[in-house]
Amino acid sequence: MLSKTKFPIRFLEANTLQSFALLSGRSWHPWRLGGVLALVPILGLVATVSAQSESSSAQKSPTVATRPFVVLPNQSLSEVQRKLHAENKTEELTGGEGIQLRVAIQHEKNKTDAAAELHDASDDVYYVLDGAAMLTLGGKLDAPREAQPGEWRSAHIVGGQSFEVKKGDLIIVPRGTPHQRSTAGKDFTMILIKVYAEGMPPTKPPSR
Repeated sequence: MLSKTKFPIRFLEANTLQSFALLSGRSWHPWRLGGVLALVPILGLVATVSAQSESSSAQKSPTVATRPFVVLPNQSLSEVQRKLHAENKTEELTGGEGIQLRVAIQHEKNKTDAAAELHDASDDVYYVLDGAAMLTLGGKLDAPREAQPGEWRSAHIVGGQSFEVKKGDLIIVPRGTPHQRSTAGKDFTMILIKVYAEGMPPTKPPSR
């Protein structure tokens, strides 16, 4: 990026020097000794910036992965779903303290006491694998309390919109959006993807 600034800097300085010459009643001739001497520091600056940029480009290299990739075939995914169906539980696929991405498979059955939530610094994506649930989005949390830094909870949402989400549905919940899910009388399994602004907190992330 620095290399792109070398020409604007040079032109700015030349125009400035020309304006000074015109104000003093003199003609501006860059090839004269005064003009050449005036350009010497500018050309030196341009050369330095260009050299630094080229040096930075030469030293930069691609990021090396710090975590293994995950490939979950359909058969493995089905096995995880069967294992989760026994009760309300979550199977973590990737994530951890300080990691900006969390992926998990979550199963809920006849769960009616889930609190309304709002995250200050993380976005949620749901993909429904099986079953159905009632999801309320938007509005405002009623009497919110901060359960963890940036993690807000409430018993209810005021003024939100309710939807029935079912198998195959994709839901995106941006940070700052109140949301609440109920699986009363329903069996529900989804993939949860969370993207954190600064990485997962050190405490165990709350279920969604």
